[in-house]
Amino acid sequence: MMRNPVANANLDFSRDIYSVVRLASEVRTLLDGSFPLLWVRGEISNLTQPASGHLYFSLKDEAAQIRCAMFRSRRLRLAFRPANGQQVLAHVRVTLYEPRGDFQLVIDHLEPGGEGILRLAFELLKQQLAAEGLFAESVKRALPAFPRQVGLITSPSGAAVRDLLAVLKRRFCALPVVIYPAQVQGDAAPESLIAALALANAHHECDVLILARGGGLLEDLNAFNDESLARAIRASLIPVVSGIGHEIDITIADLVADRRAATPSAAAELVAPSADELRQRLTTLAMRLNDAQQRQRDLSRQRLIATTRQLGLLHPITRLQQQSQRLDAIQQCLLRCISTDLTHAQIRLRPIIARLGMVSPRRRLERMILAALQQRLMRALELLLEQRRERLRRALAGLDARSPLATLARGYAIISRRADGVAVRHPAQTPPGTRIQVQVMGGTLAATVEPEAPGEI
Repeated sequence: MMRNPVANANLDFSRDIYSVVRLASEVRTLLDGSFPLLWVRGEISNLTQPASGHLYFSLKDEAAQIRCAMFRSRRLRLAFRPANGQQVLAHVRVTLYEPRGDFQLVIDHLEPGGEGILRLAFELLKQQLAAEGLFAESVKRALPAFPRQVGLITSPSGAAVRDLLAVLKRRFCALPVVIYPAQVQGDAAPESLIAALALANAHHECDVLILARGGGLLEDLNAFNDESLARAIRASLIPVVSGIGHEIDITIADLVADRRAATPSAAAELVAPSADELRQRLTTLAMRLNDAQQRQRDLSRQRLIATTRQLGLLHPITRLQQQSQRLDAIQQCLLRCISTDLTHAQIRLRPIIARLGMVSPRRRLERMILAALQQRLMRALELLLEQRRERLRRALAGLDARSPLATLARGYAIISRRADGVAVRHPAQTPPGTRIQVQVMGGTLAATVEPEAPGEI
């Protein structure tokens, strides 16, 4: 007797059974809602770019890796070309690619080496000016050993100018100082610095100029990475010492200046040596300024992340990006299948082509034509050889007719002097007593010339 397994099963219809697509959808929703927009640092690997223009790669470090996707609309905004092995800083949204159940990062912004667009622009300008020779040591001027007056190009209300004045006063209190006020931060700062530099050169009342500002973030120091300011420093008639930011902060102005100091107080050291106490004070103030700016930036970033997360959850582009990524995966799979089928078809076709070639009428006709041509060639060779033999026989007969031996056979002789072997062509060559040699057909005779007897002909 057979048993009904359905009837005997202990079924619980109250259980909530998930389908795969439902589970993947809810996991994606959970990930999208649980993580804010993040900054992730890592190395690019497995980079691919299909025809859609999207970028797919992995971000990895020493212990882990995560799949990433950057859609075409975001990729077109990149100021550099990503490559395998490149260190990057990515602004990402954590999500799940539902069709494969893959945990991945959707990249909103990508920076090379984590230094940002300003750092990339800094490197490009640095390479350009270096190629033009603006950083060469040969074009930099020596600083005066004892300047009669020092000019300060900086903000009159900043901490840098107070430190500079304190150092100069302590080290050389009789040294006059002229301040050329300028903005050292913001969009208008480069023009303001150039104007102050031009004013100092026009008055020409100082022997050396100090271009300075306190420390800050890369954005704060960006005014000193201006190309026009760099060319104005190089064209200055007065030597320029730069003292911008901290020791690790290097700007274009630092590279093009006649001397670069690690800090504004260190710049004063180059003109009038400073004390260690004042240098420590400047470093402390710069660190406090950095901390305050960092706190303000973190607060603003948190507000922006919260707002962006809410917008991302409601934006229809999220679903569109999922479908676009799925289309790319299907397209790549289709291309691989087509390539595999073509390869198999070519392998099957090769022996068929070889067999057809063996029984082709063309091959039989070619062999028949080749045999006929070989016969014609042999007949032509035999005819040519016979013609050459006949010509050789005629040539031998002509040579035999012209041979000196044939002449000797007709009774003639060849006479030559024995002393030097010269042939005798006239009696004057053989005076009486000359020993001669007579060659006839049968051999050679030796003789001596005798004087002609009277009455002989």
